[in-house]
Amino acid sequence: MAQLMQWLLRQEHWLPPGITWEDMQNTEDILYPQPHHLLLCLPIALLLIMLRVLFYRKIAIPLSKKLGLQEKVRRKPSPNPILEAFYTKWRKNPQKEEVSGLAKQCDLQPRQVERWFRYRLNQNQPSLTKKFCEASWRTVHSLIFVFMGLAVLYDKPWFWNIRECWVGFPLKPLHPSLYVYYLMQFSLYWSLAISMPFDVKQKDFNALIVHHVSAILLTGFSYCVNFIPIGSLVMIVHDAPDILMYAAKVFNYLEWQKTCNTLFIIFSVVFLFNRAIFFPY
Repeated sequence: MAQLMQWLLRQEHWLPPGITWEDMQNTEDILYPQPHHLLLCLPIALLLIMLRVLFYRKIAIPLSKKLGLQEKVRRKPSPNPILEAFYTKWRKNPQKEEVSGLAKQCDLQPRQVERWFRYRLNQNQPSLTKKFCEASWRTVHSLIFVFMGLAVLYDKPWFWNIRECWVGFPLKPLHPSLYVYYLMQFSLYWSLAISMPFDVKQKDFNALIVHHVSAILLTGFSYCVNFIPIGSLVMIVHDAPDILMYAAKVFNYLEWQKTCNTLFIIFSVVFLFNRAIFFPY
């Protein structure tokens, strides 16, 4: 393992010819990115999770009630120890043969067993309020991070001329504002990864795990090798469409379909431009 890490961190792999890791050490006058700078992400990630819980309780839930969010009525299945034991231990959607066997054990019709499993599964589905809270939180944090990125980058030369990202690379001094922006982005992805088991479980749950892990690795890597200028541009390009996507979800849960559809159309255009045109450029 030690030999693998030594090979992986060879300066020839990451730095231009003639530059060593020692050249990127801090001096009295110049601050360069260092891996230990990112250790602050863990307490900040926990703070973001606490803010998220507070946002749910004090803002999102009261707002959902004020806007008239209607929860769907869910019928409770009748108590049945045999079906409950099967549901808990084996599967939530039994096959036809299993339905027939359970029907005989419970002295029920197969149709009644299927209905019981359907009602039981609905009981475990996340509520609309929880979905609304999660989409609202992601809309807010995406909006904040986009404006943070614009505030940090608008006076940086590489924001207007991408070639400036590589002038002096990798010996580009670390701007305090960029450090804060990077650290907050890094902490956000850690907070999302930590809270995933408690979030609304989407169909692409496994893909989201890969996404968050990849984002953490890429953000940390780009910081350590001072890809910060180009990395900051990548971050803001990826964050911008998320505002519209999560806002569309918020209005979908409220059943404001016209607003939802309008936002989704705008999101599709912005996403296509940002990811398929501007990002490759």
